[in-house]
Amino acid sequence: MAKKKAQRGSSFDDLLEETGDSAKVSAVAIKRVVAWQVSQKMESEKISNMRMAELMDTSRSALDRLLDPTNTPVTLHTLDNAAKAIGKTLQVHLG
Repeated sequence: MAKKKAQRGSSFDDLLEETGDSAKVSAVAIKRVVAWQVSQKMESEKISNMRMAELMDTSRSALDRLLDPTNTPVTLHTLDNAAKAIGKTLQVHLG
């Protein structure tokens, strides 16, 4: 039976907390998931970027920013409009 090695040092989460990067890393991760979910739904429903922008009542450039996984400053209003456009509801939780 293999012997399990004891953990040495801090966890990655601890490191992110120590360096002050935890919130930034979380924001990027959340944005990547949201952008992926919206783009997957658009693809499966065959919704073009132009049509999605119309459904969201926004511009193509605003949609491009939403779909860019590295562009984190997106408003809740934009996220809510995107969710509604693909038949979903936006849920925000504090944890």
